[in-house]
Amino acid sequence: MSKPSRNLDSLFARRTAWNLATNRYTAALEQHRSEGRKLFDLTASNPTTIGLRYRDRELLQALANPAALGYDPQPKGLLTAREAVAAYYAEQGSRVSPDELLLTTSTSEAYTFVFRLLCNAGDAVLVPTPSYPLFDFLAEIQDVRLFPYELVYHDGWQIDFGSVRSFIERARTEGARLKALLAVHPNNPTGSYVKAHELEELNHIAYSEGIAIIADEVFLDYSLTNGRHLTFSANDSALTFTLSGLSKISGLPQMKVAWIAVSGPEESRREGMLRLEVIADTYLSMNAPVQLAVPAMLEERANVQAQLLERVRTNLSELDKQLAAQQLCARLQVEGGWYVVVRVPAIGSDEILAIELLGHHDVLVQPGHFYDFRRDGYLVLSLITPPEQFREGIRRLLQFVAVVAGGGHQEP
Repeated sequence: MSKPSRNLDSLFARRTAWNLATNRYTAALEQHRSEGRKLFDLTASNPTTIGLRYRDRELLQALANPAALGYDPQPKGLLTAREAVAAYYAEQGSRVSPDELLLTTSTSEAYTFVFRLLCNAGDAVLVPTPSYPLFDFLAEIQDVRLFPYELVYHDGWQIDFGSVRSFIERARTEGARLKALLAVHPNNPTGSYVKAHELEELNHIAYSEGIAIIADEVFLDYSLTNGRHLTFSANDSALTFTLSGLSKISGLPQMKVAWIAVSGPEESRREGMLRLEVIADTYLSMNAPVQLAVPAMLEERANVQAQLLERVRTNLSELDKQLAAQQLCARLQVEGGWYVVVRVPAIGSDEILAIELLGHHDVLVQPGHFYDFRRDGYLVLSLITPPEQFREGIRRLLQFVAVVAGGGHQEP
């Protein structure tokens, strides 16, 4: 006789009660792939699959260091690795001590450490929107509430500080204790950097509210404008946790190397670092071979970044060329990173538009609502797609929009 089924909702934690059903977009992509049809993928995010040339010998030799056979558990990470990261920041014009750095296996783990350091269950963090959807999951797993503040577009992206203050008040009204404000620098997918005057205002808010700043700088090095952008790792006006890693800096997501740089007033910085060290000591997640190879992997960034920036500029130029030949679509200004936002006629939901584009023209794009755009009419495209694929994908995208916006009918 079979046993009665248990109530699964009572078996698992409420924080994991996600809707795991396959959505229409994913179902359409799975069907497309099962049919073996050609795909013009304008969503590429994995740098190891887009034809980059790595210094294979140097990287593999670095991973074969005999010292990896010994076990030297250091909660903050091996000193040689932290010194290499500190040297990276020195090239950015920021003095970061190796003692103010803590290595993690990913920026996701870094977020976990910082959330656990700052937040009790139910505490709140301000996050920008549009922005990367991973934050929702990271916060839910840590029982942290997110309150979104707006990035607005007026001849370029900027922080809407009115919305920041509005959501601070909303958090108070709802009884959520605000603990931090997150800045993504440059933002994904808008490609906008935080400006010096915006950082000054963020520091003022952090001081007046008694909160910390969390800065995600994974795309910092991919600037498309002249001059060096500020780095939050140099911010001493508020307790600041700057997150980055080799996934984007050196195009090595498989190596799982990231870090937290802690800066700010001496007392809070020192106490924060001590507590983070206990958290890291509990997990001991970084492995020795990769830590020993960090200096070589950071050296790889010069090779990889040159290729990626050339790819981004080539594709952005091609996009502008094709956009100039029509009037229905336009791109928004982008200052850095690997992505661009294209504005299209809001003739229906962005998700339906993306699904029909895939079905009719074999082109894969990301709808704006994936990144919490508040209105339809936005698609997010990857600028690291191989150029020939990008060129044809954009041609098909603009052709499709022209037909649909003109009231035409697309046959599958």
